Order: sequence, then structure tokens, then C-alpha cells
Amino acid sequence: MAGKGNTVSKVSEIITPFAKELGLDIWDIRFVKEGTDWYLRIFIDKDGGVSIDDCVDLTHAITKPLDEADPISQSYLLEVSSPGVERELVTDAHFEKYIGADVMLRLIRPIDKVRDFKGKLIEYADAQITIELADGEQFTVNKKETSYVKLDDFDINDFI
Repeated sequence: MAGKGNTVSKVSEIITPFAKELGLDIWDIRFVKEGTDWYLRIFIDKDGGVSIDDCVDLTHAITKPLDEADPISQSYLLEVSSPGVERELVTDAHFEKYIGADVMLRLIRPIDKVRDFKGKLIEYADAQITIELADGEQFTVNKKETSYVKLDDFDINDFI
């Protein structure tokens, strides 16, 4: 889970029981500053997908417990949403769950002037990500060397 370590851990402890009670999984929690505002972003998931009602239900369930526990000293905006179809793979469990899926990978530093790769996630072990590129070549990189790894699950034809 991304963001400020202790804050994210404290928030996770507070909200996870409420999410479980609603049949939801916590995908990721991020506590980030954008401009002058702080955002607490909670990404949720469940089998069959997340609806707006799921987001609203969790928001209502956790608002009071978060206010009472007060794990965040500054004011912030709370956002609860789905990680989306092009969800970012963050935890080891995410990578393991999506072995065989198509992914988009961006490197922090380019290799031979290339930062972006697409392919099938074929292995994940010890923070080493291996994807098979369209030409059949395998590319392995340490997770720490990536800006992100996301599912490549968007097809415009699904919306036409």
C-alpha cells in the first residue's frame, strides 16, 4: 500500500473490518498530497466488481471510526473507489493473482531509451517481474525499478 507508512497502516487497521463486513477487499490505500490538499484514497475490490453503492457504503461505515481514532493529524479529503480495469499491481498478492494477465509496465529509468513495455505477466518472485513481450522475448525487472505495473485490460471495443 502506497503513501505515508504509519498513516496507511493505521488507516488499514481501522477500516479493514468494516470492508470485510461489507464483503469488500482493500486493494490499496494512499495518503498523498496534491497541491495544498491531502487525500486519503482507499481502493476497494470484490468478486464481480465494485459498484458506486459499495463505495458509498464503505465511506459511510468508516467516516465516524476514522474521525474517532483520528490517525491523521491534518485535514484531508476521503475518496473511496474501485482500482479500475487498469488497476495498478502493488502487493505481492496482486502480482501472484494476475500471473498470465496482460500488463503495462513503466520503468523509472529507460533502458535503451525505452520506458514503457507491454506483455503478459509470466512470473513474479522475490520482487522480480517477468513479462513476455509481443515478440516472445522475456523481460525481467525488479519491482523497485518500475514507476508502475498495471493491468492492460482496457479494450475500446468493449464500449462501442
